[in-house]
Amino acid sequence: MNYSLDELKTLLTGGLIPAVPVMFDREHRFHERAHEAYVAFMSSQPIAGIAIWAHTGRGLLLDDATAGRVLQQWRRGTPEKPLLAGVGARSNQSDPDEATRATLSMASAAAGSGADALLVYPPCWLKHHDRRESLIVEHHRRLSDLGLPLVLFYLYEAAGGVSYSPDVLDQLLGLPNVLGIKMATLDSVMTYQDVARQIKSRHTDKLLITGEDRFLGYSIRRGADAALIGLGAVCCDLQSELIEAHFAGNAERFLDLSDIVDQLAEVLFIDPMEGYIGRILCALAKLGVIPAEAANDPWGPALTPHEIDNITNVLNSLNVQVE
Repeated sequence: MNYSLDELKTLLTGGLIPAVPVMFDREHRFHERAHEAYVAFMSSQPIAGIAIWAHTGRGLLLDDATAGRVLQQWRRGTPEKPLLAGVGARSNQSDPDEATRATLSMASAAAGSGADALLVYPPCWLKHHDRRESLIVEHHRRLSDLGLPLVLFYLYEAAGGVSYSPDVLDQLLGLPNVLGIKMATLDSVMTYQDVARQIKSRHTDKLLITGEDRFLGYSIRRGADAALIGLGAVCCDLQSELIEAHFAGNAERFLDLSDIVDQLAEVLFIDPMEGYIGRILCALAKLGVIPAEAANDPWGPALTPHEIDNITNVLNSLNVQVE
């Protein structure tokens, strides 16, 4: 579907947008059957949209054929849900023009296959460039020219992203077709607070989208309009109800759910942080959503028995059926 900015804003406001993983077998081959089962499962969950090709979905590491199959399955399996596709260039890309061309190519492929909006990876290749700020704006301007709604992505430098100054943020949020910004600052609450204040005071027509898995409840209290998180790939009902409780003004239920959701985040999003995708896949296997043989992340570290036990124990404490 071709959503206008206003239509997409209405659909996503107050909702959960899971950043979804991709299933691979033990030989690191795309597990198509498990992925189809996961898509079917998620189609019945209380979610506002789906984010594919994000970091959780290893979007910059998938080969073209697998990336295409992933998008096709989500488009076919969730036709009524807005589909946001992550677009960017590999982190080892150093030439700004080439990196932008690679991003534009990925964006065109997403648009041609039915994506409704683009989630723009931070251009980390510009982190140390002497024309960093102007090139960041130009990179996003060229993406904006494609015509699809854009979600900016602020990933704090300590987490592998690139910081945007207040002036750059103002310029980016003023570009045509920008829907809003996803904030993922990891352990920098100050940065989240500062950017949230800037958006709420100077860009009130834009969505503030939290990507803060480890302080989800607080980030919603501090102004987030929606949540686009890897945590949302598992136990969607708890997180959707958390967001709903906030917007309904049900403080007691909101606080209870914040504590519960934090328990889950605190066993999935831990050091080494790159292992969170494997932990999410492990949780999905424990819940019987995907087979254990498909709970493999080719690019992440192997899970330890202690991690697996912690995930199992937390899922049991949430009173969900664990296999």
